[in-house]
Amino acid sequence: MPQSKTQQSKSKPGKSHPDGEARDAAREAAKEAAKEAAKSAKDAARRMRPPGAKSVGWALVQAARLHRSRIGDRLAALDLFAGQEQVVQALAAAGTMTMGDLAATLRVRPPTASKTISRLAALGFVERRAESGDGRIVRVRLTETGLAKAEAIERLWDEVEAEILDGFDNKERRRLRKLLRKAARNLADAAGVTGHEPEAEIDGEDDEAEPALIAPDEAVLRSL
Repeated sequence: MPQSKTQQSKSKPGKSHPDGEARDAAREAAKEAAKEAAKSAKDAARRMRPPGAKSVGWALVQAARLHRSRIGDRLAALDLFAGQEQVVQALAAAGTMTMGDLAATLRVRPPTASKTISRLAALGFVERRAESGDGRIVRVRLTETGLAKAEAIERLWDEVEAEILDGFDNKERRRLRKLLRKAARNLADAAGVTGHEPEAEIDGEDDEAEPALIAPDEAVLRSL
């Protein structure tokens, strides 16, 4: 019995169904579109990457900026601005200081130190007294309120330090500290800046040792 045309068309081998071809074409088109989208996203990410993103200097700048912002936020609760806390810390460590000694410790000009002290005095954190026998020499010291602020600042710095070093073991902390000191000395030498003499760098150095006071940016103090 002869087959109908419909049966003959179904029985012919190697002939693709139009719907199947359309689905295959759609899948291939989707794959190509996904590849193009991934490539475009990768190119966009590369274009958005900041200049120098792979450099050590860039990483230092970003870390310092975030640290300064974090410290500034915490200091605001103490009625202090970033930079002023280092004046308070210096006075807490020394007890009393002349304006000249304070400026030298902070590595700023005397007028800059004097301006900062005036603002801290207005807040009741420091007091100034003329040297007995020589009124031209003025000594500065913290008030009771200032001493309380110094203790709060120390706790604040410890807390932010813990945030910075979260996930670092002791060996990594020592290594990072030494590398940063070395980088600072290299920059100081290149710029001819004094006051960054080598410090002890022993692998077994005390992890609880008090860090050296970092001199604030004079431009920051002038703006306070």
